[in-house]
Amino acid sequence: MRRAAVSVDGVTIGEIDRGLVALVGCEVGDGDEQALTVARKTAELRIFDDDQGKLNLSVQDVSGSVLVISQFTLLGDTRKGRRPSFVRAAPSDAARPLIERYVAEIRTRGVAVETGRFGASMIVHIENDGPVTVLIEHRRVSGDSGTLP
Repeated sequence: MRRAAVSVDGVTIGEIDRGLVALVGCEVGDGDEQALTVARKTAELRIFDDDQGKLNLSVQDVSGSVLVISQFTLLGDTRKGRRPSFVRAAPSDAARPLIERYVAEIRTRGVAVETGRFGASMIVHIENDGPVTVLIEHRRVSGDSGTLP
């Protein structure tokens, strides 16, 4: 991603150049372990091109930044009906400290982090270069061992 910014009420509150935009949703039952695991994966995931054009570099390796946007709607279940159900989304009082822990852990890895505003109506601008979009999950999915490397 070349650059990204987030604004609230017409005021830019976070802006980065090369790096990642992380839309982060917290699920009921998530805790510190999940926040730390996903933060580690965010910082270390090799999704930037090396000199040979292969995805071998992490945001840490390229001295990139991360723009973190809390996004409970990622947990929307659309399997039934036409209106998403958000019952899997953690309530605000549980999700906010997990988002803060996620941000803090990425920062401890030497990566600059900007954030949106938790619970606010945000406008997010993303200028993709690629794009490469990946989903990082911590929970066990059918057929998965449930462990992350």
